[in-house]
Amino acid sequence: MNDVPDEAREATPDRAENDRKEFGRRLRELRRSHDWTLAEVAQRSGLAISTISKVERGLMALTYDRMLHLARGLDVDMAELFTSEGEAFAPGSFALAPMGSFRRQETENYVYEMLFSEIRNKAMTPMLGTLRAGHGLNFDDFVRHPGQEFLMVLEGSVTVHTEDRPPVTLNAGDSLYFDSARGHLYSAAGRRDARILVVCIEG
Repeated sequence: MNDVPDEAREATPDRAENDRKEFGRRLRELRRSHDWTLAEVAQRSGLAISTISKVERGLMALTYDRMLHLARGLDVDMAELFTSEGEAFAPGSFALAPMGSFRRQETENYVYEMLFSEIRNKAMTPMLGTLRAGHGLNFDDFVRHPGQEFLMVLEGSVTVHTEDRPPVTLNAGDSLYFDSARGHLYSAAGRRDARILVVCIEG
C-alpha cells in the first residue's frame, strides 16, 4: 500500500496525475498479460474503448462501479487493479492498516482511498473518501453496482441522492445502509469538505 502521512492526505494536481498514471500502467500490464486489445477489454467489461484508453494513459480515473466492472471484465480481484503484489485473505488472517495507508484514486467528484488494497478476495471493500465542498454533482448517471453499501459521515455533512427517493442529508456520526444496485450519488453539503467511510459488499 502507499504509506502516506495524514498531513499529506490533501489532494494535489501532481499527486492525482501520478495516481492515475500508476493505475493506468497497472491496467495496461493486466490487459497485455492476457494479450487482449482495448476492444476486447471493452467488450468484456462493458466500458467504452475510449474510457479504457484514457485510463491507461493516466488521463482519467474510474468511479467504484466502473472499477468493479473492469475487474470483472479482466477476471481479476479489484485489488489486482492496484498492485501485482499481495495475497488472498485466509481464515485466521489479521491485517493492520496504519493511518495514511491506502491506494488513492481521484475522480472529478470523489477522492477514493482504498484500504487493504493488497488483500484479495475480501468479503468487503472498505474505503475512505473526501467530498469537496462547492463541487456540484457532475455525473452522466447515478453510480450503481451489485451488492450492499454502508456509509458513515466522519467529518462535515453529506447529501445522498438516490433514485426514486428525495435526497437525504447526513451529518458527522450519521450512517446509511442500502442496496447499492439502487442508483446513488454523494455530495458535500455545506461550506467545508466532507470525509466519509464507505464499505461495499459485492452482490
